[in-house]
Amino acid sequence: MDCGASMTTQQGYFLIADITGYTQYLSASELDHAQQTLAALLNLLIQHTKPPLIISRLAGDAVISYGLRDSFFQGQTFVEMIEDTYVSFRRAIEMMVHNTTCPCNACRNIGSLDLKFFVHYGEFAVQKLDAHDELIGSDVNLIHRLTKNHVTEVTGLRAYTLYSGAAIDQLGLKDDVEDMVALEESYEHLDAVRVFVQDMHPVWEIKKHEVQVSIPPDKELLRVVADIALSPEQVWDYLVQPEHYRVLTGGTRVEIANRNGARVATGSVFQCYHGDRSMVEMTILEWQPFERMVSRYPVPIPIKGTIGLTEIRLEPIEGGTRLTQILGKSTGPLPGRIMGDIAFRQMIPAFQADIDRFKAHVEADFAEHGSDLPSAATITEAMIGAAARASLGAA
Repeated sequence: MDCGASMTTQQGYFLIADITGYTQYLSASELDHAQQTLAALLNLLIQHTKPPLIISRLAGDAVISYGLRDSFFQGQTFVEMIEDTYVSFRRAIEMMVHNTTCPCNACRNIGSLDLKFFVHYGEFAVQKLDAHDELIGSDVNLIHRLTKNHVTEVTGLRAYTLYSGAAIDQLGLKDDVEDMVALEESYEHLDAVRVFVQDMHPVWEIKKHEVQVSIPPDKELLRVVADIALSPEQVWDYLVQPEHYRVLTGGTRVEIANRNGARVATGSVFQCYHGDRSMVEMTILEWQPFERMVSRYPVPIPIKGTIGLTEIRLEPIEGGTRLTQILGKSTGPLPGRIMGDIAFRQMIPAFQADIDRFKAHVEADFAEHGSDLPSAATITEAMIGAAARASLGAA
C-alpha cells in the first residue's frame, strides 16, 4: 500500500449484513460443522451482494459493502434487494434444517440463526489494502456503532433492517417509515442518531405463503425476448421507474397509482398513456422483484369485459439478463376474446420493436450514468473459510 497516496472522499451507502445469534449458536455447537454452516451462509450473502453494491470485506459473520451515490439503485430496488437476500437466507436455513440427519449440536441448532442488516448514507474514502477495500471516515465509524444498538432490547426483534435517518432521506423512503419502528441510539462523542427499523419476519412469512400467478404455456398469445447487458437487479431498477418503463410500453408517458407507501407492489397500477388519446391501466397481480411481474389490463377494444394478462420475466444469463414479455390470451366475452387476440397477434412486430428499444435505452443510460463502478474485491473460498474460522475463534 502507498501510504502517501491521496484518498478521495465520496458520498454513498453502507450496508452490513450480519448473521444473528451466531455467538449463542457456537457456544452449543461442534466447530467443524459450525464452520461449514457459516461458510455456506456467508457465501449466500456474498452472492446476493450485486452491483452497484461493492463488497468491502468480510468481518467474521458479517459482509460489509458500499455503493456510490451517483450510480446507485432507486430506494425501492435497494429495499427489495435486502428483502430478497433475507428470503433466500431463510430458505437456505429451512433447507439445511430439513436435509440434515446429523445429530450434532451445530446441525441441530441451525434453525436458531437469523439475519439483520444495517444501512447508512454518508461520506467515506476507500483505502485499497491487499485483500479488500477498507472504508474510512466518521460515517463508516457510525454504521459500525449502529450494529451495537438497543433494537432487540426495546422491540424484541432479532431479524431486522436498521436504516439511519440519513439513509431514509437519501433513498426517498420517508413515506415508508410508518411501517417501521422509530428509535434513537446514543453513542459517546456523537449526537443522538435517529434510526428506523423494519421487521424482516413478516417479509419471510408473506413470501413463504404467497400464491404465484403466471401465464401457462397453453395460454400464451405472444412472446418477445431481448438479452440486456445488465444484471437482473439493474434491469428491474429501470422497470420500477416510469420514465424508463414507458419505453417498454411504447407509450408517451407512464404514471404509477396505488403505491404501497412509496413502493410499487401488488395492487399498484401502471397507467400507460399513448398520446392524449388513450390510457391503459395495468394492475399488478404478481410482484417478484428481480424475477417477474404479472399485470391485468382491460383489452382496448369496444367490447367491454375483455381482459388480458401480461408477464415480464427476468432470467440471469451469461453477460446479463434475458428479458421476456408474454401476453396471455384474452378472457371475457367470446367476441372480445376473438377480436383482442387477432389484434395482438398482428402487433407482434411492434412488441418486439418496443422490447428492443427498451434494451437499447437502458444499456445506453447505464453506460452514461451507472457503468463507472470501482472494481470489487475478489472474495475467494479461502477468504470465506478464514472469516468463518476467525468468527469461531472469537466466539
